[in-house]
Amino acid sequence: MPSKDQVSQPSTRARQLVHGAYDLHVHTGPDIMKRSITDIELAKRCAQWGQAGFVIKSHYTPTAERAALVRTLLPDIHVMGAIALNQAIGGMNALAVEIAAREGARFVWMPTVDAVNETAGRIPPAPDAKLPFWARFQHELRTQGIQSEPVRVVDEANQVLAETRAVLQAIARHNLVLATGHLGRDEIFAVVDAALEEGIRFIVITHPEFPSQNLSQEDQIALAQRGAFLERCFVTAHTGKVSWEKMFHNIRAAGYEHSFLSTDLGQPANPPVEDGLALMVDRMLEAGFSEEELHTMVVRNTVHLATGKVVS
Repeated sequence: MPSKDQVSQPSTRARQLVHGAYDLHVHTGPDIMKRSITDIELAKRCAQWGQAGFVIKSHYTPTAERAALVRTLLPDIHVMGAIALNQAIGGMNALAVEIAAREGARFVWMPTVDAVNETAGRIPPAPDAKLPFWARFQHELRTQGIQSEPVRVVDEANQVLAETRAVLQAIARHNLVLATGHLGRDEIFAVVDAALEEGIRFIVITHPEFPSQNLSQEDQIALAQRGAFLERCFVTAHTGKVSWEKMFHNIRAAGYEHSFLSTDLGQPANPPVEDGLALMVDRMLEAGFSEEELHTMVVRNTVHLATGKVVS
């Protein structure tokens, strides 16, 4: 398929189906990289289109304070903060998680740009390689002599480290959502199993089709059986990192009730963030998913992860 889809405006039907949905993975501004929309502007667009809210993700800084400010200005839109456990905040730093939780964060991502498994920002790219914005930034830091070493979550025997266990305990204590970030396959299983041992109720497998994860169908089924939710990102398929057909096949194999839709949008070259969920729904309608299946993935499951509530 081409590297990027031809995108039109979402249909009225798709707009209606995402009414009440949360987008649990957006890259809005202000951020260290240029973003296509600010936190406040996206909240206004959510109000316009009837979406319930979103989670602000930054690879480098906690976002709970940003989210709290937006909620003050636009209290009808539920904007949530998060933290990603990369080197910029100390890696596997339970204190940072504790503080983020007390500031109102909802999501905790395991390492993303600094995951041992994620090499795009560390290995010199091919001359014609098209790198993500964050990978370009990682290489820029290295040219300046600023090293960002990989953040380890497991030991040589694939057992979670003590500092990882402490992070998981903080997540469980505050009833936050654990997302697996850019961990590799074996790390994901080790962390998910440890998270269940610690009593974490909300576990998200971050974009399992993304190239640095690329989890097999069998692995996705096994993680769904453990009670994890599998995140299906618009950007992953839209930019050709996986075919829409393969993503849809994985959803059907693991069970739509274990999946939710998010966008991972905010990059200037990609479609508007507020259009992403509806554009994804249009693709899935064309592929034969029912409105009930889509309601579960785009509304019911996102509301559950955002609020802890079970909705009909």
